Order: sequence, then C-alpha cells, then structure tokens
Amino acid sequence: MLEQLGALVVPLVAWDNLFSDLPDHTVDGLTRGAIYALVALGYTLVYGVMRLINFAHSEVFMVGTWAVLGVYTLIGAAEGDGLGFVVLATLIALIGAMLASAGTALAVERIAYRPLRKKNAPPLIFLITAIGCSLVLLEVFGQVLHAIFGEPFGRKTISIPSLVKTEQLIGPNGSLLTTDAITITNLQLIIFLGAVGMMVALDVFVNRSRLGRGVRAVAQDPDTAALMGVNQDRVFMLVFILGGAMAGVAALLYTMQFDITKFNVGFLIGIKAFTAAVLGGIGNLRGALLGGLLLGVVEVYASTLFTSNWADVTAFILLIAVLMVRPTGILGESLGKARA
Repeated sequence: MLEQLGALVVPLVAWDNLFSDLPDHTVDGLTRGAIYALVALGYTLVYGVMRLINFAHSEVFMVGTWAVLGVYTLIGAAEGDGLGFVVLATLIALIGAMLASAGTALAVERIAYRPLRKKNAPPLIFLITAIGCSLVLLEVFGQVLHAIFGEPFGRKTISIPSLVKTEQLIGPNGSLLTTDAITITNLQLIIFLGAVGMMVALDVFVNRSRLGRGVRAVAQDPDTAALMGVNQDRVFMLVFILGGAMAGVAALLYTMQFDITKFNVGFLIGIKAFTAAVLGGIGNLRGALLGGLLLGVVEVYASTLFTSNWADVTAFILLIAVLMVRPTGILGESLGKARA
C-alpha cells in the first residue's frame, strides 16, 4: 500500500521540481539544443541540396572534438591559464576544429559520394555508403590510429582541458545580476550566443551571398541551375564544407561544456541532431535551429520529470508526435527562400 502511494507521490514531486526551477531548466535545454542545432545544419544543408541523408556527419563532429584536443595539446593549454591565453587558445581550437571537420566532410564527399553521382547510383546506395563512411571513421579513431599512435586514440573516454572556468553571471551569486529567479553561467551564455551567431551568419550567407544563391538554385531546381551556369559540383563541395565547419564549431562548444571526447562521441549527438533537423523541417536552415532548441528543452524537462534515461525516449516521442501532425516538420519547406 505504501509503495503504491509512493508511486503516486513521486510524479507530483517531479512536477514540483520542474516548475520550481523552470527558468534554469529552460536555460539548460537551450544550451544543449544550441549544440544539436549546429550539428543539424550539416544534415539539413546536404539534404536540402542533394536529397541525401549524410549519416557520416556525426563522425565529422567527432573529428572536430579530437581536433580541439590536438590543438590544446600542441600549444600546451591547461586549466588555470590566463584570460588572454584562454581566448587565444579557444580561437585557435575553433579554427582547428572547423578546418578538421570541414576537411573530413569534403573528403567524404569527394571519395565516397562523387563517384556514385557520376554513375547515377540510386538513393539506397548513397544511404548505405553514408552508413559505411560513418563506421569507417569510427574505427579509424577507435582502432587504426590507436594501433599507429597509441594513446589517446582508442576506445577510452579522453578528458579535454576545461579552459573556461564556469562563473555565475546571473543568479544567487551572480557577478552581473543577483537574483533567485534564474541562474545563467558564462559558459551557457558563450555556447548559446556562439551557436546562434554562427547559425545567423550561415543563414545570411546562404540568403544574401552569390555563392548562397547558387546553393539555393541547385536546391530548388538542379537542372535549371545547371542551364544558368551554376556548377553543381562546386555547390556540393560548398555545402559539405559549410556543414562540416558548423560541426566543428559544435565540437568546440561541446568540449567546453562536457570536457571529453571519444571515438563514438558523435553517435548519439548525430542521432539527436538528425532528429532536430527532421523535427524542424529537414532542408530548412531555420527549422534546424528551431528543432534543435526545442529538442534540447524537451530533453531537459523530461530528465527532470522522470530520470535522465527518459531524455532520449522523450525526444523521439516528440518527433513522432510532431510528424503525425506535420509530416514535413514544424517549419516544413514552406520557407522556400530560406530553404538551402
């Protein structure tokens, strides 16, 4: 009898936990969702132009996290360094992660997808190839590089130095504003503003620049774009580079928040990002942003209401529920001008 009463009381307590700290949970969710959204941009860019789901994109993100570790190791960055050195090291790590992820994405396109395009391979072959590329990249970092170079490569979780010390900007002990209503740290602000800033820059690039017009032209009508002189091969290369660069930024922000990397660190992030892209309307840049932020918030709410084990389940329940009402996602493809 007591156990049955306990089972009834626990959900009530969980609801109280959620609503008593709702602003803090929302901030946590937006921070998590910002990283999902950045990775989702790679899926939505490639799908919007090539109608291809690039499952190897999760490993493009993984390469970025290793690039961050490599940069920190090369320049000797460590916890406790001065502010000037931390800023410089973070910028170098950002450039390194973007170059590594963009280079990996471009290599996948050149080595795996381009030969298939020349042979007019069916979509199923592209899908299988994408999964194959994902597994190859996993095992390169999980086994091949470990056999050649040893540690830190391999299947262990590797710690990455936490250069940015977490400080409360707004909250009970906030340095900018003291309040009990909400808590925001400097790291949360950096991650959210950094991710949104990169997404806005990408949106402006695609919608305002000459290269962006080429991307939109191929996405809307490849044959007409070819007749107008748009080089499709260059557009395909460009979307892989842009998507990879966004994954590199996400990799840096992820390592700032979680301080780890692993050979399969991109697997779950990739699934979540793909879910976010579909949720917002795959092929729609602004949909990827909306889907990522919404997914992050829902996950944090679910973790608070139940346990962290339910976060992943809730994400997919939300996806199914949205697709039952709007099969093309929340924003769908109605934003033709914003669509990549």
